Amino acid sequence: MSTGLRWRKSSYSNSEGGACIEVALSWHKSSYSDDRGGDCIEVAPTPHTVHVRDSKNQSGPQLAFSPSAWTDFVTFAAAHTPA
Repeated sequence: MSTGLRWRKSSYSNSEGGACIEVALSWHKSSYSDDRGGDCIEVAPTPHTVHVRDSKNQSGPQLAFSPSAWTDFVTFAAAHTPA
């Protein structure tokens, strides 16, 4: 069972068990995604950044937006999406 969390170890961690933390992003797949590999994105919002990635390439590149920039984009996209 997948929790949708992707854990990342701090860059200050070392193999000797030094003081370190791990950070998790909770990814949410677009409601337009399907099981046939369509154009899909996943979003992981945090208080200061909204992370975006291709759901078909989860270890690939990611985009990062400020929450206000992401809101502006979603508002624009919703207003310009064909019915």
